[in-house]
Amino acid sequence: MFGSAIVYSGLVITTAGLILFINPIERLHIRSRPQALAIVGVGAMLVVIGLALPAPESRVGKTETRLDEFVPVWQFSERHTIKIDAPPARVFEAIRHVRANEISLFNTLTWIRRGGRKVPESILNAGDTVPLLDVATRSGFIYLADDPPREVVIGTVVVAPPGGRGTLTPERFKTQLAPGFAVAAMNFLVTPDGPNASKVSTETRVFANSTGSRRRFARYWRIIYPGSALIRRMWLRAVNRRAMKPSAP
Repeated sequence: MFGSAIVYSGLVITTAGLILFINPIERLHIRSRPQALAIVGVGAMLVVIGLALPAPESRVGKTETRLDEFVPVWQFSERHTIKIDAPPARVFEAIRHVRANEISLFNTLTWIRRGGRKVPESILNAGDTVPLLDVATRSGFIYLADDPPREVVIGTVVVAPPGGRGTLTPERFKTQLAPGFAVAAMNFLVTPDGPNASKVSTETRVFANSTGSRRRFARYWRIIYPGSALIRRMWLRAVNRRAMKPSAP
C-alpha cells in the first residue's frame, strides 16, 4: 500500500506540473515553464521510486485458516472485513452466488483494466448472469479450499516463466515451484459474531518466488492496488445485500 501511495502521489504531482507547464499560475509561485517542468520531474521521480521499492516478506505465525495453509508466506496482500446481520450459512451462500453486476463499479473498473477490449469470459469480463466465483474458477482460477459455511479459497498463477505455467492444482500450489513464479490466492472467511450475525473478511495474498517475479509483480500491484481494494470492499457490500434479502439462498 505504501508503494502504491507513492506512485499515485507522483502521478498527481506530475499531472499538476503538466497543467502548470501549459498555464503557469503566479499566485502558486509558478511563474515559468521551467519551474513547472521541475514539478513534473519530482512527480516522475516519485513514480519511479514507488514502482521500484522492495516488497518485504510476511509470514504466518500460526496456521489458522485454509488461506494460511496455501499461502503461508507472501509479499503483497490486502484484507477487508464487514459485519453482516445474518448467520454464517446464509452469508456463505451469498458469497457463492454474488454476480459481477451486484458489485458496485466492478464492471467499470475491469473494463478500464482491460482497456475496453472485448475479451473471452474471465474475471475481467464476467458478465451479469453467472456467479463471479464460478466465472473465476473456469477462467484461470481454481478452488484451493471450499469449506462451507466457513471459508472458500481460490488461487491462480499471476506470473510464470516461459513455458512453465502448466496445470495448476491445489497440491501443486503448495509445492516449491521453479524460480520465476508468482501465485495469488484470495479467500472469504466467515465467522459467527453473535446471534444471527457474522464477521466476513476477504484477504488476497501474492507470493513471488524470485527477485525477477517479485519486481515484475510489484510494478503491477502498485498500479492496480487502489482499484483492487475498492472492488474487494464493494464485493463485501454486495455479499451483505444479497445475504440480507428475504429471497437470498
